Amino acid sequence: MATAKENTHDGHDEHDHGLAHVASIKVLVGVWGILMVLTVVTVLATRIDLGGAGNLVVAMFIATVKASLVCLYFMHLRYDRPLHAIAFLSSLLFAILFVGFCLMDTGQYQDVILWDQNFLPDP
Repeated sequence: MATAKENTHDGHDEHDHGLAHVASIKVLVGVWGILMVLTVVTVLATRIDLGGAGNLVVAMFIATVKASLVCLYFMHLRYDRPLHAIAFLSSLLFAILFVGFCLMDTGQYQDVILWDQNFLPDP
């Protein structure tokens, strides 16, 4: 009589679907090191005045790189199916669009907000 291991495909356990990927310690420590360096760069970038929008652009760029590294390596998106990466990137695009449209709309109300604050009674 054949054993359970002989009955499975290619001799693998029947519960081993091949969905998990184990990243090497070298890769994980390397990515962690890059994240630490980018954290130091973020702190150092706050000490340089690049103007109102310049500081925001630099901070958002560094944060985007750090978030991408976390998603790619610690969430194993790099080793996952391409469909999952497409779903992640499209949801990120929609989040950027929604925040962008909200920020474009706030410029129209700045005068009203400032006018209301000037006529509020003091607490």
